[in-house]
Amino acid sequence: MTVRIGVVGAGALGFHHTRILREIPVASLVGFHDSNAERAETVSRDLGVPPFATLESLLDSIDALSVVVPTPAHFAAAAPALERGIHVLIEKPIATTLAEADELLAIAKRTGALVQTGHVERFNRAVRAALPYVEEPRFVEIDRLAPFNPRGSDVAVVLDLMIHDIDLVRTFVGGGVASVSAVGVPVLTPFVDIANARIAFESGAVANITASRVSRERMRKLRLFQQSGYLSLDLAAGTGEFYRLRRDVDFAAFVRGAQGAQALESFVERIAVEAPEGEPLRLELEAFVRAVAGDGPVPVTGDDGREALAVALTIVHDIEQSLPALSGTSAAVAALAQAKGGGGA
Repeated sequence: MTVRIGVVGAGALGFHHTRILREIPVASLVGFHDSNAERAETVSRDLGVPPFATLESLLDSIDALSVVVPTPAHFAAAAPALERGIHVLIEKPIATTLAEADELLAIAKRTGALVQTGHVERFNRAVRAALPYVEEPRFVEIDRLAPFNPRGSDVAVVLDLMIHDIDLVRTFVGGGVASVSAVGVPVLTPFVDIANARIAFESGAVANITASRVSRERMRKLRLFQQSGYLSLDLAAGTGEFYRLRRDVDFAAFVRGAQGAQALESFVERIAVEAPEGEPLRLELEAFVRAVAGDGPVPVTGDDGREALAVALTIVHDIEQSLPALSGTSAAVAALAQAKGGGGA
């Protein structure tokens, strides 16, 4: 089955969605829509893909749609596609509010359309390599730091960057969230630009997540602790290591005979975790096309996106409660989403 697919939003990320979809064998890229005519002309010329003047005209010709518009316009772009039964991949976060997310999922259920959320870090090589070693983690620590980029600055850093790690923690730990506490502060924008959240799960596991878009350097690192060992992942490099007690060591006897500090290598083995190479965005889009073609499950469902959004909005609310000057910021974003309607990136 060949999947006729289109893209709405041809900004920095939408450009790459369009580029990659040209090259996926099962996909037939029909075209894209961007509300900025000058941008649409540039992308069309660079990639050799036809632009559509309106979203409606694009929807007339496709089976599936990749939604890569700014977050406040996700609902307005995805809802009309889902109403037609068109399958959608929606970049993270799935929507601006839970009400929007719930309505999108309700439309999809009614029309039989698939919804995939664009949590691309699920396809990170280090994450794919680490999953076979994950076994009931008790503590996860993640740091995601980046220099300021205007793209994504129309929402809090929690919805722009931290939501990646919220989804990863939910993937690794599983189960429901019991409580959330968070701190954050706006630095360059009216929204929170740096935040830290502590997420406690019903299983007893705890995650500590820090996200910043005002850092001088980039860093994306994850550390996961469990009874069987310790995982250290560099998400930027796509590499990772698993440390566990050496199986040829009687640790109790080792401790009895030890004198002073001991080299880690004398009782711990280090295992480099590995997975096949692959551009994460390409793997994500290939998975979406396969799901639409009936050749596999949706790897990151709309429900997954909704749950990550729920935790993210709880974090934003907790931060707003401690900073009265931010009160109502989330509501203002929601109002902006409704006012802007559809359009490009």
